[in-house]
Amino acid sequence: MRIRTAIFAVYVGASALGLTAVTSLVLRDVRLRYVESMRRTLGDTAAYMAAFAAPASPAEDWTAKLATLPKQVAMLRVFACDRDGRVLFDSAGRDVGQVYQWNMFGGGRWASENYTQPNVAVVDGELRVVSRVLAGESHLGWVGVGRPLAAVEQGVREARWRLVFYIGLIAGGMIVLGWWIAARLTHSLEKLTAYARSVRDGRKATPPGSKAREIAELGRAFEEMREALEGRQNVERYTQTLAHEVKAPLAAIRGAAELLDETMPPMQRQLFLSNIRKEAARIQRIIDRLLELSSLEARKDLQQIAEVPAAKLAQVAADVVRSAYAARNVTLHVQESDGPALQGEAVLLREALVNLLQNALDFSPPGGKVSLGWVREPQKVVFRVEDSGPGVPDYALPRVFERFYSLPRPDTERKSTGLGLALVREIAHLHGGDAALENRPEGGARATLWLPAE
Repeated sequence: MRIRTAIFAVYVGASALGLTAVTSLVLRDVRLRYVESMRRTLGDTAAYMAAFAAPASPAEDWTAKLATLPKQVAMLRVFACDRDGRVLFDSAGRDVGQVYQWNMFGGGRWASENYTQPNVAVVDGELRVVSRVLAGESHLGWVGVGRPLAAVEQGVREARWRLVFYIGLIAGGMIVLGWWIAARLTHSLEKLTAYARSVRDGRKATPPGSKAREIAELGRAFEEMREALEGRQNVERYTQTLAHEVKAPLAAIRGAAELLDETMPPMQRQLFLSNIRKEAARIQRIIDRLLELSSLEARKDLQQIAEVPAAKLAQVAADVVRSAYAARNVTLHVQESDGPALQGEAVLLREALVNLLQNALDFSPPGGKVSLGWVREPQKVVFRVEDSGPGVPDYALPRVFERFYSLPRPDTERKSTGLGLALVREIAHLHGGDAALENRPEGGARATLWLPAE
């Protein structure tokens, strides 16, 4: 289960339990609130009736006034009792002569429905409220009003449905809010995962920022760990590879120097001196490339960003290697149509294309052809360098961008420093792009360099 789903499920479960408890309490008390409102209204009515029926003297028939009132039996029943509770008057004409027991107390299902007022009772589904009738200081009896509780059931049902509707809306809003909260909490973790995968794949990446302090600290910890591990690994890797790559030319220089101590013909001496210069130059190239590559790997972002037109970038890179192509009798064709503009460091982008063109030249036979073009794709520009050489062996394709990995050149069988394509990929990663190398179906190889573009 994804952590987003787990957080959302826990949130919804806890919210559902809370809403269910609150809803049950609210729905239970809706009826009580309606009945209580009706009780207060009936109490006021009973008090008014008692004052209306109060006679001037105890001998007067005080129930006669009640008989003059209009009858609204369906809505309200008016009754009068003597001091002992015997019904003297009933507007409905049903309980005359019966005895009502007072003080009477309600006995609802819930404790909150037990009426503790001595003048209120619920009898046979009817709510009754009475008020004393006084003549001076004499208590003559009671005047009461009664109303069926069924009269409020319709209002109670409507109120309950309204509450259910609004609680449902609140629940829906809470569900949407819960999903948003879960998504926000896990989005930063997903960005951290993407960052870790970019580091694993060797792509340039920066730790994601977050307003959550814990997530931000975790991202910084990842970045510090990456830098520490890469620094340690780079030192070890560079030390091993440099020792391995320099070992052969140093051995050649040492052997030639020992032989120079002996007497030999001038022509042979010149040959050994030439070998020493050649191997020394090779060591120099390895060191220069290593310094350049380590400098790129240590950088975290671009420094001199400028707008670089793709067409101009291709022409400048082609001009750098055009003389070398002419010396090898290899034709270089450059796409001349206008291209989009890139945002980056022009010097680094030019160097990446120069390395791809130089690599294509090294594997092209005399009389061969190399083409440099570009194509606009969604949010990126793809440069393509295609040659007519022998292509890349299948076993070497996964390793051509590794440091110090090189294939023998077809004409000399010598290997290069093995750092050119590594530099190309590092420059691409620094700009947020990537590089690849593949074989063409019609023969030769195709190197691609894609860079982001608006």
